[in-house]
Amino acid sequence: MSFDRLIARIVETGNPTVVGLDPKLDYIPEHIKEAAFQEHGNTLRGAAEAFLAFNKGIIDAVCDIVPAVKPQCAYYEMLGYEGMRALYETIQYAKSRGMFVIIDGKRNDIGSTMEAYAVAHLGEISINGAVAEPFGGDALTVNGYLGTDGIKPLLGICNAKDKGIFALVKTSNPSSGELQDREIDGEAVYSIMAGMCEAWGAESMGQYGYSAVGAVVGATYPAQLAELRKKAPHTFFLVPGYGAQGGTAADVAGAFDEKGLGAIVNSSRAILTAWKKQNVPGEEYAAAARNEAIRMRDDITQYIPKITL
Repeated sequence: MSFDRLIARIVETGNPTVVGLDPKLDYIPEHIKEAAFQEHGNTLRGAAEAFLAFNKGIIDAVCDIVPAVKPQCAYYEMLGYEGMRALYETIQYAKSRGMFVIIDGKRNDIGSTMEAYAVAHLGEISINGAVAEPFGGDALTVNGYLGTDGIKPLLGICNAKDKGIFALVKTSNPSSGELQDREIDGEAVYSIMAGMCEAWGAESMGQYGYSAVGAVVGATYPAQLAELRKKAPHTFFLVPGYGAQGGTAADVAGAFDEKGLGAIVNSSRAILTAWKKQNVPGEEYAAAARNEAIRMRDDITQYIPKITL
């Protein structure tokens, strides 16, 4: 299953973290922007080329120490078709450098529409007999709150193509409790959703004890993280909210199992803007990102069991 590959990379690198590739022009050093805009003008193409060059520098700097990247679709979609090309090329470049790619799209729909999302981000399409892979991600974030109709179309592709999904369960944003903490027959909605993830993944178990159906559970709710680790022992967690949103390394510890596995913790802004926080020249942005990625790894691993299969 897909998360077997991710787990193997986590063990190989000794690092349960993922770098969120959520670029903004404000994050990108001037020398990269100047080169892109000089060639392509002040256009969507110019901005997309700056995104891509920036992303490649980050990927090159961390690919040997970080197992995965997570591009958030919205940052690329805002640049229209040029941004989507940059997203595609970012995914392909990360994969060429041996990284696992989680596409953060939070897609949700039912039936054939959800199947189309699944094909777009995780699968292949046949065009007059020729097979093409649209984006080629290894995993996709999805919204499971439409129920099984919105998840079932994904499972066939996950099993056939060795892919995975992360369903929203307990999100890191402050207002998540307005819905997710409400109770149905005495059980919180987020807990019910975690149980559904366990059920959805029952037919796609990997060799390391986790299914192809993961869950998004925020670092900003450490008690719920620990609760859900017990509730959903076969569900791999994607944990946002560390760092800029206030989650700490101690907060995320409850997401992990006794082998230091079971979760991967995301950081986006802190790594992408590390060169600014470290007050180094823009030309050193990639080295600064690497330093921050190492700091994050060391921060988190001191609170969890030694990572082992």
